[in-house]
Amino acid sequence: MTIILGIDPGSRFTGYGVIKQENRQLTYLGSGCIKALSQGEDLASRLQTIFAGVSEIIIQFKPDMFAIEQVFMGVNPGGALKLGQARGAAIVAATNTGLTISEYSARQIKQAVVGTGAADKAQVQHMVKTILKLPGTPQADAADALAVALCHAHSHTTIARLAGQASKTVRGRLR
Repeated sequence: MTIILGIDPGSRFTGYGVIKQENRQLTYLGSGCIKALSQGEDLASRLQTIFAGVSEIIIQFKPDMFAIEQVFMGVNPGGALKLGQARGAAIVAATNTGLTISEYSARQIKQAVVGTGAADKAQVQHMVKTILKLPGTPQADAADALAVALCHAHSHTTIARLAGQASKTVRGRLR
């Protein structure tokens, strides 16, 4: 059994999603948003809120794996810098507990969950709801974070399966 924490970083709202993977069975454990948005709060205070929130989630769920979305450099470089700092706060919280960090691009995440890297938010929400058999549609940031966790579960399973096949091939040649 493996518990995976997925993070969708944001300087105002950081989504988190936690799933359990047993063989090929994926189970929803929890999700939500860390709200780092208060009237007049500066960026340093918001980063502290993200760090504390992710640390608290790690204590609560005790994940074995940590996956986070990579920064997308869009039209607004200032926004990308703030996003990178939010990612940094979440990553430091994870590394402080000894978790290894796995990073995925938005395109990889959408491809793994929806089947196309060009999927929109509504498609991601729908597929997360379907895959995890949720009774309702998760909030967008939480759904994105669950998608990060699902992407990691699929990637981790595929790598393990390929490693097992490679190991069998090598053993077969040695005989």
